[in-house]
Amino acid sequence: MINIRPVSDLRNKYPEIEDLVLREDEAVYLTKNGYGSMVVMSLEKYSKLMDNMEYEGYIENELDEADREAEDPNAKYYTHEEMKKMARRIIDEE
Repeated sequence: MINIRPVSDLRNKYPEIEDLVLREDEAVYLTKNGYGSMVVMSLEKYSKLMDNMEYEGYIENELDEADREAEDPNAKYYTHEEMKKMARRIIDEE
């Protein structure tokens, strides 16, 4: 359930908001003059959110790089058989 509170609750009902954030592991959305102002969440929840964003950013960068390589007319492509032979050579060398 989304918790939306006026920003004044941060001052007047801090223990209640703290309980929602830390014990219930929920974000609390604060409004000022009827408009969204900020979100309060636990450090753990924020850290997980940032980790997910970094991972998604990493994947997006990797996909962008693959797209650039695919568009490169000088890129070397290998067949399935060529890749199997290269992998076998590497395994046999170890």
